[in-house]
Amino acid sequence: MEKYENKSDNKSDNKSDNNSRKKPIGSGRPSQRRTVGQTTPCTECGDTKWNEDEIRGETICANCGTVVAENAIDPGAEWTNYSDGADRSRVGAPARESLADKGLNTTISRSDISGAGARTHGIKGNEAKKWRRLATFDARSKTRSSRTRNLTTAMQFIRYHGNLPPALVEEAASLYRYASKEGIVTGRSIRGVSAACVYVAAREASLPRTIDEIAEAFDMTEEMALKELKRTIRLVSRETGAHHITRPGEYLDKFHCDLGLPAPVLGEANRLWDQYGDALEWQGKKPAGVAGLMLYKAAKNCGHSRTQTEVCDVVGVSEVTLRNLLRILETLQERRRDEVGQ
Repeated sequence: MEKYENKSDNKSDNKSDNNSRKKPIGSGRPSQRRTVGQTTPCTECGDTKWNEDEIRGETICANCGTVVAENAIDPGAEWTNYSDGADRSRVGAPARESLADKGLNTTISRSDISGAGARTHGIKGNEAKKWRRLATFDARSKTRSSRTRNLTTAMQFIRYHGNLPPALVEEAASLYRYASKEGIVTGRSIRGVSAACVYVAAREASLPRTIDEIAEAFDMTEEMALKELKRTIRLVSRETGAHHITRPGEYLDKFHCDLGLPAPVLGEANRLWDQYGDALEWQGKKPAGVAGLMLYKAAKNCGHSRTQTEVCDVVGVSEVTLRNLLRILETLQERRRDEVGQ
């Protein structure tokens, strides 16, 4: 009998151990997470293990239970649910400058009132017609003012034609909002001011785009439209205080990618620019043309030559300009060799 009882006791102990391991962590207290707020030993027992009760906002000694702190601030999200649904989240997407309403308005989505979305929400028959009519009224009410329509059109231009990273899209949108507030848009095309803001935002971030590239993206390649774009760029730069001067080195990465050159060529081009970029002979020269020259010379040095026509098509300068710049570089290299020889 004693052996049987001992075996049964051992079995019960094993079962209790297994059950204790299956319990979720922190089930004994509201929270068993250790806090970093207490670093000194407990004044009652001298232990340094602390538990944090997030529900009561108290810090408790894990050994003797002494409460050493109370009314702690919870840095987490507020998860109280005030609705009948199961979702306790009451947050949304952050405000975005690239949306006319900054993403803060609500929208009656077509997918929610038609097809599977309508069946999910219990919308049938005449109710579907009613909701479609309400969705139309909702969309029209958001573009009632001329400023809202202006911003809606401009933000679409910037998002879909700017070809910028997301952060720069937001910067270009912010520049356009400032331009609209200052009256720069009045009397000018929305397309032109949007293109100017995209150009300035990219230039200020040291990721420049050529004016010809921006003009092609925004369909402003005609002579008059191109001149108007250049004037608008100068105006936006002056009014916003964006006077960053683009250096040829900032174009090297982009032109290197457009020409499809291997990585060693980019390294050689950067070396040439670091070596000869401070020369006064480059003053007044087009930065994109100088960058194209460095890549042309670097590709030739590395055995991956590109024709002058290929480089000029990417850079946006004439072959005559490229050859003139090449003569300047050769003069600088000859001067450097003479100095080393002396």
